Amino acid sequence: MARLKVNLESGWKSRLEAQFDLPYMKALQVYLLDRAKTATLYPPIAQRYSAFNATPFDQLKVVILGQDPYHGPGQAHGMCFSVLPGVRVPPSLRNVYKELQADLNIEPVQHGYLQSWAEQGVLLLNSVLTVEDGQAAAHQGKGWEQFTDCVIERISAETQGTVFLLWGAYAKKKGQIIDTQKHCVLSSAHPSPLSVRGFTGCKHFSKTNEYLQSQGRVPIDWKLPLLPV
Repeated sequence: MARLKVNLESGWKSRLEAQFDLPYMKALQVYLLDRAKTATLYPPIAQRYSAFNATPFDQLKVVILGQDPYHGPGQAHGMCFSVLPGVRVPPSLRNVYKELQADLNIEPVQHGYLQSWAEQGVLLLNSVLTVEDGQAAAHQGKGWEQFTDCVIERISAETQGTVFLLWGAYAKKKGQIIDTQKHCVLSSAHPSPLSVRGFTGCKHFSKTNEYLQSQGRVPIDWKLPLLPV
């Protein structure tokens, strides 16, 4: 099988391109093509690597690590927790907004498009990059975890002073890969309504900015535009 053609930002491409030639990634490609014959997969192929293209490697400051994409129609677009303009804000993201308000007194917006975070250096990465319609976690254990392990390894090894926000047990597993001597790792429960009590009060947004400033870096403006742009 020919290698899957993937458009990646140049900094990510130089670090990740070799993965697409490895047996696990080829097997994942075969699996996804097969599933697409009978199931609807999210996000669309063209948006599968949106997080990397929205946040160039050399501009990276923060990694928010989720679990897998939203599994409802029109929701997932390749950036964890984010939805495109016009799509209703999902419950997990509403809880993120509530924490943002409690932490930094930032009023929730009426959309769920997190592009402005990504453009400031916040990589919105899921541990698993695809899912099936109505089937949460459908593609766990199929190879994506190895790919995103590689992503985390590259970030840990080749950047300095990056903040990792690990939300949920699935994301926390990635913490073992991160060099905590070089980076800041903040963990909490997932903001899903099922586990939000362990997320509420984490103050990850203010803690992120405090750490970035301690490293002499520009903090993140977590206030989203009132209208998605």
